[in-house]
Amino acid sequence: MQKLRPYVLCIGGFDPSGGAGVLADIKTLEQVKVMGLSVLTCNTLQTDKEFVTLDWFQTDDIVRAIRKLMKTYPVDYVKIGVVRNPAMLGQIVKEVLSIRSSCKIIWDTVFGSSSGFDFFEFKNMELLQNVFPKLFLITPNSMEYNLLRQYNLLHDRLYVLKKAGHNPEEIGADVLFTAGEEIEVHNEQVKLPPKHGSGCVLATAITAYLALGNDLETACNLGKDYILKLLKSNETLLGYHNE
Repeated sequence: MQKLRPYVLCIGGFDPSGGAGVLADIKTLEQVKVMGLSVLTCNTLQTDKEFVTLDWFQTDDIVRAIRKLMKTYPVDYVKIGVVRNPAMLGQIVKEVLSIRSSCKIIWDTVFGSSSGFDFFEFKNMELLQNVFPKLFLITPNSMEYNLLRQYNLLHDRLYVLKKAGHNPEEIGADVLFTAGEEIEVHNEQVKLPPKHGSGCVLATAITAYLALGNDLETACNLGKDYILKLLKSNETLLGYHNE
């Protein structure tokens, strides 16, 4: 019999194309040999090229699902994707930590889709002052990172992986901020075909490698390796998963 796999809970949206959201999360976790669980925050109609509609679930329903799964399975790592606003994020984080206070939470700060649709509502941002100290890692792109800095939300106790996907001057060079230290996380410095949902997949891969017992820097490098294979897999916007 195989060794039992660690559990990771992914909380995010449903993308019917499978390129992003919880479908992409589960594909990634299975490839990395981690048992994946998921809770939906919203339902979307989209393809790899077009965003059509979005319908949010009620926060109470999201919290109820989190509670059931986390009281059933030994979840030590939670990855959060798209959420509606600071209040929803705060309720999710509160519920997770009320069930398992040692749980490490990774938030992929998805503020909008690559096709230009805005997900996140920037109201009551002061609520995040109490939420961010409870997070383990966030994975913003350059634009999201700069927005969070404007709200004075970044601090030394929070690990931050700034993704270079939106920085044309540093192809593939992500930066991991850890307690005042900056660590460059590289893969091949070449332009590769873009992929729908690659940022989502990177955050999930890192979470999976953390759940397998790797330290954060190693998990980030392994996550970048996973994304490199996804980007190289074909010429379309929907990549093939292969660990």
